[in-house]
Amino acid sequence: MAILVMKFGGASVGTATALTQVLSIVLQEHERWDHLLLVVSALDGVTDALIEAAQLAHLNNRRGYRRIVATLRTRHLALVDQLPLGINERQALQADIDRLLFDMLGVCQELASQPADEPVSAAYDEIIGVGERLSARIVATLLRQNQLRGVAIDATDLIVTDAQYGHAKPDFDRTRQRIQANLLPMLSRDIIPVVTGFIGATETGHPTTLGRGGSDYTASIIAVCADAQEVWMWTDVDGIMTTDPQEVPSARNIAELSYEEVAELAYFGARLLHARMIGPLREHRISLRVKNIFKPRDPGTLVHTLPPDRHHAIKAVTMIQGISLGAEYSGPLTGIASLIDRALYSTTGSHTEVMISSQSSTRTFVCFIIPTTIGPEALRATQNNLLKCLQEVELHTIWQINPVSVITVVGERLNQFDGRIAAIIQALDHTRILALSEGPSGHNLSFVVNLEDGEAALNRIHEVIINSD
Repeated sequence: MAILVMKFGGASVGTATALTQVLSIVLQEHERWDHLLLVVSALDGVTDALIEAAQLAHLNNRRGYRRIVATLRTRHLALVDQLPLGINERQALQADIDRLLFDMLGVCQELASQPADEPVSAAYDEIIGVGERLSARIVATLLRQNQLRGVAIDATDLIVTDAQYGHAKPDFDRTRQRIQANLLPMLSRDIIPVVTGFIGATETGHPTTLGRGGSDYTASIIAVCADAQEVWMWTDVDGIMTTDPQEVPSARNIAELSYEEVAELAYFGARLLHARMIGPLREHRISLRVKNIFKPRDPGTLVHTLPPDRHHAIKAVTMIQGISLGAEYSGPLTGIASLIDRALYSTTGSHTEVMISSQSSTRTFVCFIIPTTIGPEALRATQNNLLKCLQEVELHTIWQINPVSVITVVGERLNQFDGRIAAIIQALDHTRILALSEGPSGHNLSFVVNLEDGEAALNRIHEVIINSD
């Protein structure tokens, strides 16, 4: 049986207009595929609000988290009021929303009663995962109103993870068992499951989350465990672009990318995809398509295995913020790498995934990136925490800490120096390059520059890319 997994992001479910598009797409694809599985994110901005609510609860600020709960209730009920639902369906959905928020309020109160220095727990993840549970019920109700058998499914009943709260890792074997036993039988009864993205649970049932942007990862996990043929991600842009269109208006859509290229884009700052979602799809050769919900007939971007004889072009360029450490030092980097990882994890809950280092006989330079999924304050917070860690081991007078920009070009066979690479380097003429790193996969080449030079470097490299087509 041919299964299509479709993931709808926050912009796709946040307004009545967008939800109308969701409904139209599901109705159309329901006729073309044997079975559909939907994964939904929280409404835009809701997860940020829930994170703030959890933080306020942890600080015992009852007025603060109650205010956020009231605001979320108003927003979701206002959206429901705009949808073409019958009286009974509307009232049942409103009652569901009230129940979920009331239960969440209870979890906030429990969290508020804990000591402020207690580590983040399942209660924190239970709070920040409520957004997906709300949106799943809205989408499922809309489907049922239109003669489709939509059922909201909490991924806590499907996706089994470890207990690394805030950044949990799935257990694919146990998750597959649950999906095969509980989700696939629904498909045979012509039910369309609407699964909550972003969240899971430990084997003992404690709620977890998969990290910011984790709804993408949910779609990947479900596709692999359900043996789906394709995954479609619906967003409010035309596909994966040559660079961030918010930074560079001349950015263009890319028709095709390999799994390896997309994985590098995700790791080095492309905001559209969760970095961990690509690996499972690549391993099982499940195609991924990124499409614009407001232009459903457009092909978007197809991610799959590209033939080896393809023309090798530079496809895209990304920019991501990072932190550099420099010192008059030459020797092993094990200690400083461990300290960097500790500082990043204690600030963001994420371990260091990308690190660039360069050494000479007298000097050492180390740079690590700040994942875009963590939020806008992560750079300053991590920098402050790193300084604190250096002070604790009395190294703060040796290592100089500075924010930097990491510009990464992505394509195929970038480990072969040719005219493409020469043109990129020439575009950075008169720009101080702090470090240059060729990725071991041969699919990325990164330049570390001063923070203030990042925007200009991004624009120059992007101009080379689009003029070399």
